[in-house]
Amino acid sequence: MTSKVEEALGYEQARDELIEVVRRLEAGGTTLEESLALWERGEELAKVCRRWLEGARARLDAALAEEAEAEAGAGEEDGAGES
Repeated sequence: MTSKVEEALGYEQARDELIEVVRRLEAGGTTLEESLALWERGEELAKVCRRWLEGARARLDAALAEEAEAEAGAGEEDGAGES
């Protein structure tokens, strides 16, 4: 289940925050508890990014399928008068 805050995050916001989380983890210097909290936040942000990307892929696939159907329909109309 996602929180309202996570749902409100745009892709770029989630990606940028994820980059910052990774940077902080790689830099070290945090306590174990802080590192675990950062890791958990990073996992949440990665899920948000994945959902955005999956949604974009679905929209792209739908647009390409619609375009292919339109082209197929136009091809059938062009050949309909020929006999």
